[in-house]
Amino acid sequence: MPGLIGKKIGMTSVFSADGKNVPCTVIEVGPCVVTQVKTVETDGYEALQLGFVEKKDKHTTKPEAGHFKKAGVAPQRFLAEFKGFDGDHKAGDTITVDLFNDVEFVDVQGTSKGKGFQGVVKRHGFGGVGQKTHGQDDRLRAPGSIGACSYPAKVFKGMRMAGQMGNQRCTVQNLQVIKILPENNLLVVKGSVPGCKGSIVIIEK
Repeated sequence: MPGLIGKKIGMTSVFSADGKNVPCTVIEVGPCVVTQVKTVETDGYEALQLGFVEKKDKHTTKPEAGHFKKAGVAPQRFLAEFKGFDGDHKAGDTITVDLFNDVEFVDVQGTSKGKGFQGVVKRHGFGGVGQKTHGQDDRLRAPGSIGACSYPAKVFKGMRMAGQMGNQRCTVQNLQVIKILPENNLLVVKGSVPGCKGSIVIIEK
């Protein structure tokens, strides 16, 4: 689906027409520059490669520098490909947040906050085992049994246990577009999106 690269600014809230306080996320969307146009003849599929946030030449590798020079654009820090764009686009074109003018809902993809190594109560919402009293010592937040000894005598794959939590690529679908501020390249969507403030996200129609 067509979309753009953006940066999560933070969360706020706005009042709807009926007076409800709606939690929202503010995203800086673009402007994104077209760094490559992929076609069926040359690449086997049609897509636009977009760049976001310029970077200095000293932070650009020689292969990257040649790629951006061919497109006639400044070196870009973040790149992503999108399919399904309408109309003719060529390398060097700039696409802004106006792309979402007539869009009611968007999907936002990002990397969730890393929580480190967590137990089953926080990671999976387990309720704990045993009682909180009557001599119970340290088993309240334990996972409980993970399988039988005699049969199958193994732990099944996918068993929910303690482990790394967060820091995963995830997508939140059908977020309502509340407001677009084209003068500041801002998109305001209802609800939360994955990632911390300043993290890079992908916004798709």
